[in-house]
Amino acid sequence: MKKLYLIGGTMGVGKTTVCQEMKRKLDNAVFLDGDWCWDADPFIVTDETKLMVMDNICYLLNNFIKCSSYENIIFCWVMHEQKIIDDILFRLNTNGCDVKIVSLICNAEELIKRLQNDIDSGIRKPDIIERSIARIPLYDNLKTIKIDTNNKSVNEIVDEIIGM
Repeated sequence: MKKLYLIGGTMGVGKTTVCQEMKRKLDNAVFLDGDWCWDADPFIVTDETKLMVMDNICYLLNNFIKCSSYENIIFCWVMHEQKIIDDILFRLNTNGCDVKIVSLICNAEELIKRLQNDIDSGIRKPDIIERSIARIPLYDNLKTIKIDTNNKSVNEIVDEIIGM
């Protein structure tokens, strides 16, 4: 049976890092970061672009699910609303898949530290801190498995997810 991992969390919590390591640890794994499906400059948020990114994500995930070469499909994106998760799942053919839906969480102090490292490295802009912290409480309301990433190594988090 294939495994489909949907990994959510606010910006800077470590989704991409965790998923890249999962890809290395799991057999026949493929990884999709939702941000890759909407990497534009300028970044324009409209009803049309929101529909486009969902179409892009679900098209790729369905192709990964359909492909016999992959046993483990890993997807990450902010997914801060249950509606987003439900819409993705509705569009996917998950027959024959064990679906794991996870939210990575951490406290505000840890998030600020992680984001500041990215800002100092030029990867992110300073406004990310306020926007990301504002999303932290939204994950409490989701029907997901919460994994607290505070004081854990990437490998510890990956092992926790794989062990579910």
